[in-house]
Amino acid sequence: MHTRSPRYAALILFWLACVPLAAWAAPPTPDPAKLAALEAAIAAEDIKQVTSVLLMVDGQIAYEHYFNGASADTLHDVRSASKSVTAMLVGAAIGDGHLPGVKARVYDYFPEFTATHPVDPRLRATTIEDLLTMSSLWECDDENAFSAGNEERMYVTERWLDFALALPVKGFAPWMTRPQDSPHGRAHAYCTANSFVLGAVLERATKMPLADYAAQALERPLGITASRWNRSPEGIGMGGGGTRYRSRDLARLGALVLAGGRWQGKALIPADYVAAMVSAQASTGDGSDYGYQWWGLKLPVQGHETTLWAMSGNGGNYVFVIPDRKLVAVITSSAYNRNYAHPQSRRILTGFLLPALD
Repeated sequence: MHTRSPRYAALILFWLACVPLAAWAAPPTPDPAKLAALEAAIAAEDIKQVTSVLLMVDGQIAYEHYFNGASADTLHDVRSASKSVTAMLVGAAIGDGHLPGVKARVYDYFPEFTATHPVDPRLRATTIEDLLTMSSLWECDDENAFSAGNEERMYVTERWLDFALALPVKGFAPWMTRPQDSPHGRAHAYCTANSFVLGAVLERATKMPLADYAAQALERPLGITASRWNRSPEGIGMGGGGTRYRSRDLARLGALVLAGGRWQGKALIPADYVAAMVSAQASTGDGSDYGYQWWGLKLPVQGHETTLWAMSGNGGNYVFVIPDRKLVAVITSSAYNRNYAHPQSRRILTGFLLPALD
């Protein structure tokens, strides 16, 4: 899946929406030698702290293995991969009418805050899409320890929502790229507060706790019967990280995206929203694409740099969705805050799983 033209994206969207999982043919059998090599690398700790690897092709599980004490019933803490689920819930809320669309203004959902706090007009115009694409004008950057909105500063406050809504306007030093000069017209900065506020917006719009809406809109329809969502100190669902799912259920979430938001004949998320979610909406500092809380990673596949869309979380937790191969790959790992975590999980995909299908 190389860089896509609008026409190609439209064809992919049509294919995703029209081809049900049940209609797909039997998946190819992965090369057992490649999978044995993967298991040997994990056993020898050449690949460390991986807890599960699952490969779904054509809607069927082609490979599934658990490591380091995990099992099919383990609820894996997927950290920031939760952000991608929150983005899916935003799409579901648009589809069921709870949200009017991605251009809805964020501060409108918190009138008690705006009644007592002055808000810069530029921030007052912040939209749901700004949060989805990590391109709000809040001075918030989790990769900058000095940033006013760094997630670690939020975590030690009593009221996370007030912390986020009161963040100052971002300034752009001479060496920084301004939004108008950035790819897609957005200056991306990874900010967990964006995702947390999205969860708070969902709670206001649906009048339900985030975990309850997730169960109603996505989890129960997908047959997901076990999950765990965190909450902030003031009781707001944490849409930015720490959600726990079983590996097979992560695969179901990926399969829903692969199917254009449809599951068993019902549209759980609008197809056009899914297409936008896994299309380049911004560009990150490392050159990756960024959609609606989904990553478009540039990875080597068969000797060519290829954009692969994924949920991604600290520790090397991933759900990859590859439409042209009808493939979902789940990798869970507990290598939190380890510099080898993400490279080794990406290596599992590009060095073992995809070659096993070639």
